Amino acid sequence: MRPSMSEMVRVFGRIGLLSFGGPAAQIAVMHRELVEDRPWLSEPGFLRALSFCMLLPGPEAMQLATYAGWRLRGIPGGLLAGLLFVIPGALIISILVGFYAVYGELELVQAGFLGIKASVVIIVLLALRKLARKALHGISAWVLAGLGFVGLFALNLPFPLIVLGAGLYGLLRGGAGAEPEGTPKQLNVSFAGRQILTWGGLWMLPLIALSLSGATFLANIGWFFAKLAVVTFGGAYAVLAYMTQTVVENYHWISTEQMIDALGLAETTPGPLILVTQFVAMLAGLQAQGPALGLAAGLVALWATFMPCFLWIFLAAPYVEQISSHPRLGAALKAITASVVGVILNLSVWFAMHVLFTKVERVDHQLLSIAVPVRASLDPVALGLVCLAAVATQITRGSMMLTLFLMALAGIGTTLLPGVG
Repeated sequence: MRPSMSEMVRVFGRIGLLSFGGPAAQIAVMHRELVEDRPWLSEPGFLRALSFCMLLPGPEAMQLATYAGWRLRGIPGGLLAGLLFVIPGALIISILVGFYAVYGELELVQAGFLGIKASVVIIVLLALRKLARKALHGISAWVLAGLGFVGLFALNLPFPLIVLGAGLYGLLRGGAGAEPEGTPKQLNVSFAGRQILTWGGLWMLPLIALSLSGATFLANIGWFFAKLAVVTFGGAYAVLAYMTQTVVENYHWISTEQMIDALGLAETTPGPLILVTQFVAMLAGLQAQGPALGLAAGLVALWATFMPCFLWIFLAAPYVEQISSHPRLGAALKAITASVVGVILNLSVWFAMHVLFTKVERVDHQLLSIAVPVRASLDPVALGLVCLAAVATQITRGSMMLTLFLMALAGIGTTLLPGVG
């Protein structure tokens, strides 16, 4: 018996409100609500859906929620589940941007943010360790991770190129000689065409309209985050360095410090971490022309980031079992995941340098372009807070919200130290 829409609102609304702590915690919440507490999905079906969503670009937890809703009530159920997963966090982000814009320059607030930034350094390192344990099996995986790190850190290669190269390597070299399990399901061309026209059109037409209308700032926001949505393999951490490079160095929408603050605040909200795109867009618009443009930019970023999730799910949902068991696609995913370990290592180094040092310079030599911190600019308070964050993470047993809260208090507490503040 299918659940009613009102039951789905209640359950998926609760999932959206409780989805703190990144994809692993969010998926655990969904598993408890949809498999353990009520028989809406079977254990094998849930795992197949999860494997499928990990093959897709974009936030896998949000796409898993969308697929679960589709499975239960078709497209209306998928829309409901996906939106309820994103909306609570998006509303909180909107409030946080306003708070940050008004109070972000205050000394106590800046001190609190320093504590949050110290936490982010440790959080990203923990994410790196967890992903490395899962993804780096065999010499080729370690080589891909190393190439991913060097490509970004030393060669400044575009992130999409790294993902594409790793995926092609896995597709061509992995799963050789293996065949997909089960009988292949015939592609319904008419169905696929309708989904592409409907959801692809809904995704692209507003962005095209912005470009044609001459709204250059909003169009740039939309097209950049739409491109980001297509290459977001491996979670939000994987694309943050690429996003930062573009929004800070190319577009000059926000500063490096504001980008780190954005991630720290995005960590405190429910929903997918990629909601950091909304924070960046709203802050950039607010600084450029005030609250109205900030709100418009946030809505454009949300649209460009999350609308393709509905396209991927509704287009491929009937073929989930076949896709998730395909050996070559699985090998491509493993190769991408391995390279993403190197990408997140680059992000870890980048965050640590900008939190611990007040001055970072870029050294260029032929093809190499490497960011190097100025040793004399080491901030001892930041170093102490990073060490404290490592201890706090152990004490709180990995509770991200509690760690962030305690470290914000610790940051504020540093203003009481002699010679600080």
